[in-house]
Amino acid sequence: MVLAGGRSRRMAGINKALQELAGKPLLRHVMERLQPQCSNLYLSVEAPDGIWQDFGLTQIADLQAGSNGPLGGVLAALEYLHDQAEWLLLAPCDAPFLPLGLAEQLLESASASQSTTALVSYQGHWQPTFSLWHREVLPQLRKAVLQQGQRGLKEFLQTQSSAVRIWQEQQPSPFFNINSQQDLAEAGRLLDPRTASIS
Repeated sequence: MVLAGGRSRRMAGINKALQELAGKPLLRHVMERLQPQCSNLYLSVEAPDGIWQDFGLTQIADLQAGSNGPLGGVLAALEYLHDQAEWLLLAPCDAPFLPLGLAEQLLESASASQSTTALVSYQGHWQPTFSLWHREVLPQLRKAVLQQGQRGLKEFLQTQSSAVRIWQEQQPSPFFNINSQQDLAEAGRLLDPRTASIS
């Protein structure tokens, strides 16, 4: 599932997912890197919107009115997919270099430690928007989001015995995300044929 329900405050409210990089929207870059790793691809949104129609993705809206943060997006997705999929892979809409081996490596880490959640650590920092979630966490998620009002991924993941996959440093960073027009320009500079070899 691609997270696209944020408010893009650091981009002055401009929808990040629709910003063009090398002639196509950021969301399209992310989709192209995720689709080979997943059986189905979905879009996490605050509320359904026609602006996403051209991407052909099923939109999964927050369960409650108003933004419930990324954790609310995970909850909505696991509720929607509970009977269809065992694992949910999560990624943000603004990471055009995300790893082609993300799903495989997170699943390997989760399986090795028998964890129901797994996430990336890069350069000593957790990257919770690049994570894997098992449907067994659903009861805890319901409580965290609907009863306790939690919104952040990291806050919830810290309460779990999450598998943490330490990712080798690469250039450009596989977890480079775009929060400003300056970041978008930098991504354009970094985008070259080497990107296809990131794994």
